[in-house]
Amino acid sequence: MRLLSISTGKVLPLFGNHHPDYKSVASAIHKKSVSNLQNPSPVEITTLGVRGDEQADLSVHGGIEKAIYVYPAEHYAFWNELLTRETKKSTTLAHGAIGENFTVEGLLETEVFVGDKLLIGDLEFIVVKLREPCFKFNAAVGYKGASKAMLQSGFSGWYLRAIKTGVLTAGAQITLVPGARDISIAQQNQKLLNNRNQKDLWE
Repeated sequence: MRLLSISTGKVLPLFGNHHPDYKSVASAIHKKSVSNLQNPSPVEITTLGVRGDEQADLSVHGGIEKAIYVYPAEHYAFWNELLTRETKKSTTLAHGAIGENFTVEGLLETEVFVGDKLLIGDLEFIVVKLREPCFKFNAAVGYKGASKAMLQSGFSGWYLRAIKTGVLTAGAQITLVPGARDISIAQQNQKLLNNRNQKDLWE
């Protein structure tokens, strides 16, 4: 298990007709890699996340409890295929395109539980919860069904709280230290999916 990429984004206008109430909304979902295997630059990680990363709405992203958003690189093939088919445009997403700060390899939602500790390089993090997608994700990837596809696939990724901060570079090894293991990220995703299906709430 290893860290493939660290990404950051700036708050910018996000355009797209993907919500009845918004034609443009502020978002930092568009993130670009600032440290990767080809260019493993050192990046400072604080209790509020990756230095230089911004969030437009701290009620849903960022802050101490959602400092880092992690996404498995293994899911990129799914998104490239889905978006190519649905948008009729050849799609090859770069790491950071899902809005994640850490793109990781070898660790999936079925294997990660709330309360697990992740040791990445010399730093330590606690798994907090899954990522709940919204209309901003639809707008970012240009497909109105993207949020629904994320929940239905279970490819949600998860948030971390930083408990030992410092400097990280891409390529760092990841060690998972199990916590209580009461609920996995995949199980959280299934509960959210069931709830949305019952309420028929899709943004």
